[in-house]
Amino acid sequence: MVAPVIMAFGSPAQQQRFLPKILAAEEWWCQGYSEPGAGSDLASLKMRAVREGDHYVVNGQKTWTTLGQYADWIFVLARTDPSAPKRQAGISFLLAEMSTPGITLRPIKTIDGGYEVNEVFFEDVRVPADQLVGEENSGWTYAKFLLSNERTGIARIGTTKVWLAQVKEHAAATRTGDGTLLDDPLFAARVAEAENELLALELTQLRVSGSEADGKPNPASSILKLKGSQLQQAVTELLLDVAGPDALPVGAGDIDSPAWAQLAAPKYLNYRKVSIYGGTNEVQRNIVASTILGL
Repeated sequence: MVAPVIMAFGSPAQQQRFLPKILAAEEWWCQGYSEPGAGSDLASLKMRAVREGDHYVVNGQKTWTTLGQYADWIFVLARTDPSAPKRQAGISFLLAEMSTPGITLRPIKTIDGGYEVNEVFFEDVRVPADQLVGEENSGWTYAKFLLSNERTGIARIGTTKVWLAQVKEHAAATRTGDGTLLDDPLFAARVAEAENELLALELTQLRVSGSEADGKPNPASSILKLKGSQLQQAVTELLLDVAGPDALPVGAGDIDSPAWAQLAAPKYLNYRKVSIYGGTNEVQRNIVASTILGL
């Protein structure tokens, strides 16, 4: 998500420093956008960054920071001009190393029993001024550019195709009466509906990706995020239905239940979140209505 921002708006020094290591997966990044009182309403963020000489002193809190416990760097939005007339103004885009003194993490346990998100606290964190991306107080522009790329990625069409193939494989091996679950007309119709919608989404993503060749974000990425998240939830629900009573939590002990079935419930629960992050699906509908439909 951050690489396209650095490519489009970063300094030559930032591009040389960060892009090769991102491409080679030698450095991992996490996202510092959401705050306890600023999620989908991101423009209300309160994290402050005050310029002191050749550093910014950053104070505040971020939350829902995915895999922050493994990250080497974090990109954050911070308010550098609290007196700006609009909430979207006065925000800057900063890059900070996670090992910087004053940055601490607190894990958040999710409904599936996992630990992949965190709260991140900044207490007088000194970020070098040359780690400001683009211009000071122009971070909202860069944030929207990043979100377009993030929402396109959230569609996860390839992953959903793999999951749907697994649904069909396991359903075809699940006996029900004289046939299999995949032979059941109602279940087969649900699978067919998901396949058709996934194909339509894939074609839409190809069109959107092609239209972004000029480097400008396409608001249709909101459609990809909206429908992609719905399909991920639909397919994980299908897999849960195939697993049936075998869909027990991971670590339930030595039970006669296949591993894929035990993973079905945690995966289903984990992907309840996908319609929330990256901007809730309600926000995506507003974007589609205003930006694409002109309502």
